[in-house]
Amino acid sequence: MTDVYVYYFLRSHGPTGEKSLSKRRATLATIAPMGGEPVMESQIVVDHTEVDGNGFLIGGDDNESHPTDESWAQIRSLERRAHSRDCEALLLNEGTDGARKYMLRLESRELRSQAKKLRNHRAELLAGTLGDRIDAQGFANLGSPIAG
Repeated sequence: MTDVYVYYFLRSHGPTGEKSLSKRRATLATIAPMGGEPVMESQIVVDHTEVDGNGFLIGGDDNESHPTDESWAQIRSLERRAHSRDCEALLLNEGTDGARKYMLRLESRELRSQAKKLRNHRAELLAGTLGDRIDAQGFANLGSPIAG
């Protein structure tokens, strides 16, 4: 089980040194050799299985994503981190590693609880978006003649 911190970063381009924001998050170890500047406020924690061999977040290709897409990625990450803890806890001996096993199970429950809250919030956002679309469609139909 390994949690990894990843960040968006600024990178200089061309002779003018114009900076642009990365489209993908990466680890500090990946950003530094490229001469990048991490945007610390963009830090998120992900499971090690979500980072490729080059240190980039897998599937993180658009920093302007829709809030529901971002929440889905967070939910997936929380579930993966919980699963990693569950797997590690299964390998531990209750007699010799009881405290560690307990902490892993506790962390797993907390991560799953966070994922559940995000899932509920995401469902509310999606329902609101759908409701807005239905309202807009109904409003657009108000001006159309009724066949009859």
